[in-house]
Amino acid sequence: MPVIRVAAIQMPTSPDKAENIRRARGYLERVRTEKPDFAVLPEMFCCPYDTKMFPLYAEEEGGAIWHGLSAMARENNVYLIGGSMPERGKDGGVYNTCYIFDREGRQIGRHRKIHLFDVDIEGGQSFRESDTLSAGSSETVFDTEFGRMGVIICFDIRFPEMVRLTVDGGTRVVFVPAAFNMTTGPAHWTLAFRSRAIDNQVYMVGCAPARDASAGYVSWGHSIVTDPWGSVMGELDEREGVLIADIDLDYEEKVRRELPLLSGRRHDLYRLDKV
Repeated sequence: MPVIRVAAIQMPTSPDKAENIRRARGYLERVRTEKPDFAVLPEMFCCPYDTKMFPLYAEEEGGAIWHGLSAMARENNVYLIGGSMPERGKDGGVYNTCYIFDREGRQIGRHRKIHLFDVDIEGGQSFRESDTLSAGSSETVFDTEFGRMGVIICFDIRFPEMVRLTVDGGTRVVFVPAAFNMTTGPAHWTLAFRSRAIDNQVYMVGCAPARDASAGYVSWGHSIVTDPWGSVMGELDEREGVLIADIDLDYEEKVRRELPLLSGRRHDLYRLDKV
């Protein structure tokens, strides 16, 4: 099976939507010579991470940001996991949404963040996405010539059932647009990616915004790729840049065969049911 090349674009977020699209396009053009098969942008790549801003920046599916992402995928012949953005649903709700596009710029998936980031950590971060966002209601997998891939968003990674549902759907690589902060990042970022990779014997690709110390919500950064053995294949620091990694699905098969965690589950004692 061929090796898959992924590119995680750790870019800063501007208050200007159009500037964010231009910056993402510039990064994709810069790494074109690396010939990535997949590129992933950060969570809320086009919007300040601020609950009151989400409704103001929200667009319906097919809006200007959607078209910009579609064009970038087509122009660069990549599968584009479009980070996330505020989406205004037909039901009037605002969702933290990741659009996925194929090499021709066609939308082949959409993930609405299922677990909203509502936390109040003493001496640390306090944030309530549910003040302005609605929660999604289903896992997201999509088909490629390399097999099925999955997407979750940030806080979703903290729920082992979420990643397991995605892997049960046939996922070989889980892409995670995310924005851990200066409280949760140092404590749990790398640990979360290594843990979910080990639990599910799957590659995990996390893409975060570059750190802006002047922002209201300060991103930890540290975009990361972990392999099915739980090893860190690559990790950035807090600065903007691109993490390139080569993913070997034959190695994933080898790990699953030699350490049979997925096939060794006791479905007679426990199982994950979708309600």
